[in-house]
Amino acid sequence: MTTTVELSGLELLPPGLLLILGGLLVPVFSLLGHRWGGRLRAVWILLLPLAGLAHLWSLPADLTWSVRFLGYDLELVRLDGLSRVFGTVFHLAAFLGALYHLHVKDRLQDVAAFTYAGSAIAATFAGDLVTLFVYWEATAFTSVFLIWARRTERSYRAGMRYLLVQVASGLLLLSGTILHVLETRSLAFGALGLESPGGWLIFLAFGIKAAFPLLHGWLEDAYPEATVTGTVFLSAFTTKLAIYALARGFAGTEILIPIGAAMTAFPIFYAVIENDLRRVLSYSLNNQLGFMVVGIGIGSELALNGTAAHAFSHILYKALLFMSMGAVLYRTGTAKGSELGGLYRTMPWTAGFCMVGAASISAFPLFSGFISKSMILTAAAEEHHTITFLVLLFASAGVFHHSGIKIPYFAFFAHDSGRRPAEAPWNMLLAMGGAAALCIGIGAWPGPLYSILPFAVDYHPYTLTHVVTQLQLLVFSAGAFIFLQQTGLYPPELKSVNLDVDWSYRRAGPAVVARIARQIRGFSDALGRLKDRVLGGALATVRRYSAPPGMLGEPWPTGSTALWAAILLMLLLVVEFFFLGS
Repeated sequence: MTTTVELSGLELLPPGLLLILGGLLVPVFSLLGHRWGGRLRAVWILLLPLAGLAHLWSLPADLTWSVRFLGYDLELVRLDGLSRVFGTVFHLAAFLGALYHLHVKDRLQDVAAFTYAGSAIAATFAGDLVTLFVYWEATAFTSVFLIWARRTERSYRAGMRYLLVQVASGLLLLSGTILHVLETRSLAFGALGLESPGGWLIFLAFGIKAAFPLLHGWLEDAYPEATVTGTVFLSAFTTKLAIYALARGFAGTEILIPIGAAMTAFPIFYAVIENDLRRVLSYSLNNQLGFMVVGIGIGSELALNGTAAHAFSHILYKALLFMSMGAVLYRTGTAKGSELGGLYRTMPWTAGFCMVGAASISAFPLFSGFISKSMILTAAAEEHHTITFLVLLFASAGVFHHSGIKIPYFAFFAHDSGRRPAEAPWNMLLAMGGAAALCIGIGAWPGPLYSILPFAVDYHPYTLTHVVTQLQLLVFSAGAFIFLQQTGLYPPELKSVNLDVDWSYRRAGPAVVARIARQIRGFSDALGRLKDRVLGGALATVRRYSAPPGMLGEPWPTGSTALWAAILLMLLLVVEFFFLGS
């Protein structure tokens, strides 16, 4: 049951709008000079997400706030258990991202990061499809600047592709909304289902942003091309907003179970052979989204709690991993495994924090991934999705293999690259330390997180069965990695390019279009040449007969003229009689 209450002051400000307005004001501090302007900017961007989080938790539970527009109710704010847990972790991610970003003096990234985070938060609390669409598109147009801000040709092209895909998702959402409203006469954003064309279009829009299989290429294409701090923000919001939207609109939709299972499995094979470690993390991000999609498809209270908890944990440990690889990129200028190794000597804190993130994503007991991923696995087993359960076990072993072992091993240990970079800046270390503390704290004491989940939690992760099963899985995966590494069977880190589905629109699509264009141009040229020959021949014939001494070029005798006129008249009469007369 929801309640509508009288609001005043800051309570009238929808969650997320504080970050949007505050982000737009950040460039003003540059007018105050380098010294005072820089200090005030730092305080401002750290306070914004904290103030937003305090504002969120000051609002009454089960709050709705609606306005009437053109005969429809626009529910600008809908606060319940599901939106509150996502809104909370989004604010935490914004704060950690701001702390990590503190040393960057780039007004473009300042504005883009906070307007993007604010738009994602505001979308989380949208209770109608129109408000959702507005903020959905706002996340696309603001986030792309975090890619372009790297200011390279590759980032520009990747950003353009990213923007086209995100805008396409928004157009599908708008089209589906129109069809849904025509059928139901309601804009409410609740359970939508797949019983109508509008529902399918909205489902596809959410699927693009959630990086469903065959729709995922934009993620691995764009995220590694973003700035060092931009990737941290990107990893937190876009895909998790889509997970929230799927949980809100399509909980219990069974087709999501095989989709999610496929999402957990296929990125593993790409991540194993990928050289760019930020792209490896992008594939593992795709893998972890699959667990959440499976939970949404199962749709039980335990599964949806597991989805929300795993999204919460994932945002934090994935941000930590991207922070650590971002620090490596910042200090060395590369994130390629073939060019790294031995960095633990001069970047020990970054290496340690990376290992905390690796343990968390691998679901080691006492780390955050364990207390959330196990809920989804248990839900799959309880609902008798045996094949899906086995796929999730395989995916759990795989993610430990490529994110839990490969990332820290090739970046900080493995062969010695000879690089001796300085440790990451202090603000980066503080951000990584904060994220690591949350990963350990949530894993060791899951109670506070469980208490804010959408449904009452009657689940205990630290049972003997859960712990032993997970440890067996991790030991097996570690043993497989060691065996493959020692025998030389593990794919080496090579300077190469892996082809994914994005190749279809990055290379194959343009090549096919160019070939078709060449064929059309060739056909058009051939037609032009044929026209010139036919028309030229006809004109030459006319000139030959009509100019002196041609047949028609000299005066005709009266008798010949009369004879030809009679013949033509006869032909006209025959045509009229046999063809036109009937």
